Amino acid sequence: MSPSPYAVFAGRLQREFVLLPDGRAFEDQMGGNALYSAVGWLLWQQDQPAGILAKVGEDYPQEWLQQISQKGIDIRGIRVANRQIDLRAFYAYTDSESFTEEDAILHYARHRLPFPRTLLGYRPSPPSLDSRTQTQPFSLRSTDLPREYLEARAAHLAPVDYLTHNLLPTLLRQGLVTTLTLSPSPGYMHPSFWSEIPQVLHGLTAFLPSEKDLRSLFKERTQDIWEMIEELGEFVEIIAVRTGGLGQLVYDALGRKRWFVPSYPARTVTLHGTADVFCGGFLAGFCQTFDPLESALYGHVAASIASEGIGVFYALDCEPRLPRARLEALRQAVRKL
Repeated sequence: MSPSPYAVFAGRLQREFVLLPDGRAFEDQMGGNALYSAVGWLLWQQDQPAGILAKVGEDYPQEWLQQISQKGIDIRGIRVANRQIDLRAFYAYTDSESFTEEDAILHYARHRLPFPRTLLGYRPSPPSLDSRTQTQPFSLRSTDLPREYLEARAAHLAPVDYLTHNLLPTLLRQGLVTTLTLSPSPGYMHPSFWSEIPQVLHGLTAFLPSEKDLRSLFKERTQDIWEMIEELGEFVEIIAVRTGGLGQLVYDALGRKRWFVPSYPARTVTLHGTADVFCGGFLAGFCQTFDPLESALYGHVAASIASEGIGVFYALDCEPRLPRARLEALRQAVRKL
């Protein structure tokens, strides 16, 4: 029997269609936040196996499962449903960071590219609040968690939905997980979910939202980003907030310390997937150092390497000495606030 993974990455797998601003098209590629975050971990923790917890349909390519496994990622947590699940996701980038998921036909036409047959009938999900009672096809439940994953020591929850994030932390902490990070879903970072947020944050090691997430949650309360962070610091010890260009505000609530970590000056092709790569790198850094600032640095370095190419596994092919070299350089750019 295969050993249990050291770290589990719960989230979503996708079939991605990505259009870059220069017209380069990448069609029907494997992706999804669970996989990108696992890559961020493996960049630093090659000897500590990662596992994926996600749901796919019977139409998910079998060769992709094989490729994921060949990268050293445990796939026992990838649950294949006895039905098709539409995992297609379209992203048209207007610059390295900004994208739209709308009007796929228009964007292919603008770049004078043929429209992919595999994208026919695609409709992006409209923005909406998460349900407190109704699961989605990609929601994760207790029965989706393999017994072996309860022996993992660390876990990251990528954006899924409220029900998943309300359930999984408790289940994982009942096992051997001692380090648990979470990046929230936009569908519950809303004032109407204010009373539920403390329960989501309870027991986390670190909360990893974007600035946009926080401003959405607090829009009726305050516009001061540090007031937002400090208020949530009553429920979780470490908060790292992603700002524009992947700069990061890092807060250690226990020591009441604040830092700003700028993004590494990489030769960026696209920031697609890099927010999730950051989260995996952050978890790897914390498991090595138990230091919130160092963890953010590990995350930034992983994201910077991923930003220089396209494809979920691009970062894993980097020169082995590159992550440590960038780590040393980025430490010099940190500002204590």
